Amino acid sequence: MHQIFILDAFHPAGVSLAHTYASVTNWSDPNVHNWISEADAVMVRMTPITRELMTKAKKLKIICKQGVGLDTIDLDAAKELGIQVYRTPGVNSEAVAEMAFSLGLAVCRRIARFDRLLRAGIPIVRPDHLGVEMWGKTVGIIGMGNIGTRVAQKWRGAFNANLIAYDPFAPKDAWPLIDHVRVEYINDIISRVDLLTLHLPLTPESHHLISLEELQMMKKDAVLINVSRGGIIDESALCQVLTQGHLFGVGLDVFEIEPLRSDNPLLAFENVIFTPHAAAGTMQTQERSAIQVAQKVIDALDGRETSDRVV
Repeated sequence: MHQIFILDAFHPAGVSLAHTYASVTNWSDPNVHNWISEADAVMVRMTPITRELMTKAKKLKIICKQGVGLDTIDLDAAKELGIQVYRTPGVNSEAVAEMAFSLGLAVCRRIARFDRLLRAGIPIVRPDHLGVEMWGKTVGIIGMGNIGTRVAQKWRGAFNANLIAYDPFAPKDAWPLIDHVRVEYINDIISRVDLLTLHLPLTPESHHLISLEELQMMKKDAVLINVSRGGIIDESALCQVLTQGHLFGVGLDVFEIEPLRSDNPLLAFENVIFTPHAAAGTMQTQERSAIQVAQKVIDALDGRETSDRVV
């Protein structure tokens, strides 16, 4: 019987489906660490799968990653070792887009700050905590994929926002039904927007794409939102500009080091809102994606062609 190891917490629907086909060891089992010697396939969310681990995992044939980001998996090593890698793009697009949109509104309207003050019983002088309105403002979107598209539709539909988009990899005719301006260079978007939202993978090219120069180019009262990957923003540079009073606020679901450490200097800023890499954390998304991961693993182990193979 095939051995499937589930290395991270998955929705029960995916776990149950895997059990119908194979012997399954999940994340809460003390023997889960035996995957290196016993697994034919692994289901993962955020657990890193390095070259060193793959080299030791002699039985491993299949890795299936919930979600689209693959920066935690050494794809070059997988290719060299003949290990198939799959992912589940698109399944969490709506959930992540909703989180990006929600963080933007939460930052603009000081929602988290008001909640903290009220819970602490601190008197609130409301004129000291004024928010900003987004109706008709300019929203910049870096990354025109599934998630970026949905975010664009939300800002345009709900707030009549002026949209500026940047994505060097998207087709020239992308977003034909969304009223927007597309720019060729990232600097053409940075300084023009009231809110900048990031929707791109972490690659060597996108690492610290938003660094000190880009942050200083942003409007003093602009908002920055990141629900993609933490390494895209240089957090040291972000701390520097926030200390200088630059930017109205920031919403972050992802960080350079995860989980977010208690000594992260960004925690000192009241105008930064945090969520724990939870953008895809809806009941609907987790159920759908867990089932997809399990089904892809089953199909691959059975030798059937399945979609979304990366390696």
